[in-house]
Amino acid sequence: MDDLGPEIGLARPSGPQARANGAVRMGIPRFTPAIDPFVTKSLPELADPSYIWPVTKTIRMWLVPVALLLSAAHGDSAQEPSAAAPAPPASQVFALTDAKDLSEAGVKAEAVEYKGRKAVRLTAIGEAGFAFVNGTQFRDGTIELDMATHITTPPGVRRPGFTGLAFRARTDASHCELFYLRPGNSRSEDQAMRNHSVQYTSEPAYPWERLRRQWPFIYESYAELQLDEWIPVKIEVHGRVAKLYLNGSANPALIVDGLKGEDLEGAIALWGYAGEESYFSNLRVTNAKPEPIENNGEAAGTWDVTFASDAGRYSGTMKLVRQNSTLVGIWSGDFGPDQPVSGNWRDGYVEIQFGGTWPEQAGTVTATMAGWVDGDSAKGRMKVEGRADGRWTAVRKK
Repeated sequence: MDDLGPEIGLARPSGPQARANGAVRMGIPRFTPAIDPFVTKSLPELADPSYIWPVTKTIRMWLVPVALLLSAAHGDSAQEPSAAAPAPPASQVFALTDAKDLSEAGVKAEAVEYKGRKAVRLTAIGEAGFAFVNGTQFRDGTIELDMATHITTPPGVRRPGFTGLAFRARTDASHCELFYLRPGNSRSEDQAMRNHSVQYTSEPAYPWERLRRQWPFIYESYAELQLDEWIPVKIEVHGRVAKLYLNGSANPALIVDGLKGEDLEGAIALWGYAGEESYFSNLRVTNAKPEPIENNGEAAGTWDVTFASDAGRYSGTMKLVRQNSTLVGIWSGDFGPDQPVSGNWRDGYVEIQFGGTWPEQAGTVTATMAGWVDGDSAKGRMKVEGRADGRWTAVRKK
């Protein structure tokens, strides 16, 4: 676990389900003969020597060949269309007084009585696992339930407790969005541990350790929690935004603006961890009208970018080209002119870096951006190492 040993979000599968050494899985689009208008109009301008001259030789070698190859249209990496699945009911209620509505994956689910009510208890067979809630297919809406955690490790072995709920999950347990609680951390005398009371992960590509190291304080927070007590939990999901509410509060304990998972819908699953008992009761699912977004947004083009940070507001223009999952380009604006850009694309999700200078200060800085492209707009989180952190938005120039 983060502060006591290995912690994971998924029961780590073997074979084809295994996380490939923690690497991000990037989509590999299929090229088509169609010529993107950006190739015929914008890229000749980008390939002009006046733009390319300040860029390193490596980037220059990329830009022109990529300009000739780039023809990836929106959705060219999408799966072949299939018959539409039936729409889920507007609302679903699962009392969880027994395990009949659950399919176990790496856990044992049992009907028990706990703290005065009938409930389901999960105990992990290995390190962690799921109990999938049969009949759920969730995209947008609200999930409500009660959770409790009881630690079973011997005295002297620190366990903060791990009990959670997954959504938009694949039923082979290979991918999911996951919120989980660490109630033991809530009572710690160490403020750093207290700040790790609730956690978001997107498995398998974005486990807790990657999110914490790359984006400190963004995907976890403090919350008032207690071991061995029922905790009312509500999760609201709309498009790429999810909010976690606890103990009936009107204010969310954690907001994730930019869910990182590959799937926009999937199953709901209860989640438990080794060395403890996780209890669940009174699950209620309200399915809402889906937000009008789809994956595979095209990143190639010229973008006007605004960075609203804790150190001020900054802006610039970014020109990008894409070949398969690789992005290259140029940033010009605050942090310097004609800065080489590199990054990755996966089904519309982008991770981008470029160097530059901080205004009125000597030395170089590195800027990192991560977020989603949706049509002609994009947004996400951005940081300049050691200088600023905040959110970025972008609009495609026509």
